[in-house]
Amino acid sequence: MVLSRLRADLIAEQEALDDLVATLGPADWSRSTPSEPWTVADQISHLAYFDRTAAMAITDPEAFASHAAELWETVTSGRSSFDDATLASSRGSSGPDLLAGWRRARRDLAEAASRLAEGDRIPWYGPSMGARSFLTARLMETWAHGQDVVDALGVTREATDRLVHIAHLGVITRSWSSTNRGLPAPGSPVRVELAAPSGATWVFGDPAASESIVGPAEDFCLVVTQRRHVDDTGLVTTPAGREWMLVAQAFAGPPTSGPEPGTRP
Repeated sequence: MVLSRLRADLIAEQEALDDLVATLGPADWSRSTPSEPWTVADQISHLAYFDRTAAMAITDPEAFASHAAELWETVTSGRSSFDDATLASSRGSSGPDLLAGWRRARRDLAEAASRLAEGDRIPWYGPSMGARSFLTARLMETWAHGQDVVDALGVTREATDRLVHIAHLGVITRSWSSTNRGLPAPGSPVRVELAAPSGATWVFGDPAASESIVGPAEDFCLVVTQRRHVDDTGLVTTPAGREWMLVAQAFAGPPTSGPEPGTRP
């Protein structure tokens, strides 16, 4: 049941972003996004690349292992940057062609995901991932890169309760966000109380914890995906909660920092 919901929510998140970019003209596809020097086209190309390799990881783990090893060797040898290795083949393509490629990758991923069962583990670029975490990560990537597109176009989008998956991911990566930066693991428990788009309240962590983060679920997700600084949101934090939000990183990879206060209000 959980996997089927995750798969359905992933598809819905992808379709929502598809609706946003489907009617864009050439000038909009080439707009710069906050993740400079990426353009709107680069954001969609990135999603297509990793949705395609995600489908490969599920259906053909051996082929994926070869692909991942080749990518790692290309980047670590200095023959190519990570961006060039994953985006170069699509640069120069038209927006409609990029969108068609992403749609194919999404269909392959959706079909592959339909075969997953609880307890399955999928190889990825770092450690293997459980099926739930794997699909949640794909949904988070879609939503976060979609936010970059939204910001580039100067539009808004409706928040949905699909954010619960990203909020959960943000919560469970708290310790990792610190240790990934070489910092001590956090000690004080923090209660996270979020107002869902539907009007519900989501509570994560110890309900009796004296330290807390309270506010809109969308704002929490924007911070843990490093699309907003906590000071530019409606989140109310105690000291331990603020310390967490300043280093939060719900995605894999080396430690990165989100925007400075006031740069993406």
